[in-house]
Amino acid sequence: MRGPSDAHLVRVARTRTITIVVIAATNDTRPRCKFRRDTLRFRTVRKRVLLLAALSLLVGAAPTSAARPGYAWHDTTTGTTAHFRGLSAVSSTTAWASGYTATDGVVFRTTDRGATWQDVSPPGSAGLQFRDIEAFDVSHAVAMSIGAAPTDFRIYVTADGGQTWTTTFVNDEPTAFYDCMTFFDKRRGLALSDPPDGVHFRVIATNDGGLSWHVTGLQMPDALPGEFAFAASGQCITSDHGHRAWFGTGGGAQARVFRSDDRGVSWTVAPTPILSGPSAGIFALAFNGQQRGLAVGGDFTLPTASPDNFARSNDGGSSWNLLQNAPPEYRSGATWVDGHTAIAVGPSGSDVSQNFGTTWQRFDDASLDTVDCATPTACWASGENGRVAYLVRTR
Repeated sequence: MRGPSDAHLVRVARTRTITIVVIAATNDTRPRCKFRRDTLRFRTVRKRVLLLAALSLLVGAAPTSAARPGYAWHDTTTGTTAHFRGLSAVSSTTAWASGYTATDGVVFRTTDRGATWQDVSPPGSAGLQFRDIEAFDVSHAVAMSIGAAPTDFRIYVTADGGQTWTTTFVNDEPTAFYDCMTFFDKRRGLALSDPPDGVHFRVIATNDGGLSWHVTGLQMPDALPGEFAFAASGQCITSDHGHRAWFGTGGGAQARVFRSDDRGVSWTVAPTPILSGPSAGIFALAFNGQQRGLAVGGDFTLPTASPDNFARSNDGGSSWNLLQNAPPEYRSGATWVDGHTAIAVGPSGSDVSQNFGTTWQRFDDASLDTVDCATPTACWASGENGRVAYLVRTR
């Protein structure tokens, strides 16, 4: 719903009004009261007029304030029409965006709040799509690519702002499909692949900032038939910057959330009520600490008609409840702005919740794929046609 869910009619009851006039003589210390009924009609009418005027002002103002809850995206000029599905917010001035054009994979970076953008794409990126990027400052970043060939699934690392890149991982499994990455800190991170054997999701880990990778997560629950993750926004896996990580799935009979409490070594899984199918499931996960989680998704083939697509957890991902008042539209990206405010984005617009996901309000109607906040005052979003924007408060 885009408006308040608890709106109700106001009934004004008629009451009998008696005007009391206080009269005091100059030599009388005890004022006397005189009742005047001749002003009853005038006062009653005047009161009703004032009430109706006030009510009309409230009704007239409500739709505007409900539709625009104090947030807006400030678009920047990137100078490209690339599709940016990967994004990493470093600060209010620095952000990295990754994606692809019709022919090449691209990585862009700004250090002046989007006033200018630099194309810092790795060389030899023809045919690649950089679906995720994790940046730690203006100089250090890790980018992940996908492509048509098994060896197109790669990981690149830069330590000089994208001037040079080192290829640190090249996939050699024909059936692997790497979807997304997350980092606990500057050194330790995980990357997720769909089940190469059709049974177990593949997780690789790094302990040196992406310079080397090894297989982990061998204690993994079996995947459901047809279950996979989505490489739509770089947010199908997330972490709490401690020891815990989660990844969301779809594709099969049930959308599920896998959880690790030991940085990816072992995993458990929990079902969710989010719609799942060949083109539907969980596209993004966002956790606010270790307990409060948000899962968003839907069916990307039905971007404006995807109900049962938002769920919330209050116990670290062990159980999930459907959010009944969420927008019934496909959303591919989500993030927490602060302790109670969350944002979700997708092809049909952006929505914000300021009460832990209970209710949502639309604040932008243009397409975005992913969103990330470094701090409450450093939130960025990116999507198709070269769009990258930062969040501003409008009141």
